Amino acid sequence: QVQLVESGGGLVQAGGSLRLSCAAVGGTFSSLVMGWFRQAPGKEREFVATISSSGSATDYADFAKGRFTASRDNAKNTVYLQMNSLKPEDTAVYYCATRSSYKGPTYLYTARYHYHYWGQGTQVTVSS
Repeated sequence: QVQLVESGGGLVQAGGSLRLSCAAVGGTFSSLVMGWFRQAPGKEREFVATISSSGSATDYADFAKGRFTASRDNAKNTVYLQMNSLKPEDTAVYYCATRSSYKGPTYLYTARYHYHYWGQGTQVTVSS
């Protein structure tokens, strides 16, 4: 019902920045809560950030606070994750995700089980 495509990953040195994008097809994007997750080899997929359908509310994992910023452009059906001050431990495949239901313009979800649709992921590699 909703297809998500991530882009913007790549190789960056520690301390550098990347901006990830996630384009959505299907559904009503302005009604979709969006989440960012990441998964490193041998580790479970973990929450990174979430942004409400209106873009007025966000939440971040502790490791992301102060470094990462989620934003969205509903006119382009796209959500972004700006990542600054990257560290080698940020190396992972980054995924965007969304839900199939709307509960309000400021609603947020931070756990994997809340999300129903997932993108293919984009690789972020941070070198020392």
